[in-house]
Amino acid sequence: MNKFKRGQVGPRFLVYIIGLLVMSLGIVLLILADLGATPWDVLHVGLYFQLGLSIGSWSIIVGIFILIVASLISGELPKAGAYINMILIGVFIDLYLLLPFMQTPGSFTGKLLMFIAGIVIYCYGMGIYISARFGTGPRDSLMMALTTKTGWKVGPVRSCMEIIVLIIGWQLGGPVFWGTIVLSLSIGPIVGFALPQCQSLTDRFLARLKKPKVFIAH
Repeated sequence: MNKFKRGQVGPRFLVYIIGLLVMSLGIVLLILADLGATPWDVLHVGLYFQLGLSIGSWSIIVGIFILIVASLISGELPKAGAYINMILIGVFIDLYLLLPFMQTPGSFTGKLLMFIAGIVIYCYGMGIYISARFGTGPRDSLMMALTTKTGWKVGPVRSCMEIIVLIIGWQLGGPVFWGTIVLSLSIGPIVGFALPQCQSLTDRFLARLKKPKVFIAH
């Protein structure tokens, strides 16, 4: 369990929630851009097509399975943040999709801009929430467990995960387009680039926090 300095639990949790909100927004933008969702969301949408429920619900259900696998690989129980992540990401996805202005653009240019924004927002959202060190979510717990187990860098591990999940989701009828291939190959390197930046910014933010001064009345 991570030990945080006194007075940092609240700020870290705030960074964590902001990261989850940002990443969920990126997921929804990629789905609505209609140029190909992330491999994980191809899986979630494919399950939605086959079995019903909602996309957010399948995000949570798949997350439970992934946490079990990550625990078996790492030999450790997931941190509390992993469970919070699993639930909130699913809820945030469904809430974003309910917003009336969240619509697929009518032009290809609009879709492309939404797609590019979605990639950047998704990867940096992931970097932000991981930097809070409240525990990674199911998919990122698996990524970190595999990284530790194999000694490989984050980029190659994440890319392999994305490709395997993409194949399963495609077989279930999930939305695969050229953008999905781009995402499968680019998410790993972009996360590998974004994570150190987000960690540095979060560490600087926390280092600037000062304990409130105590004034003694004379």
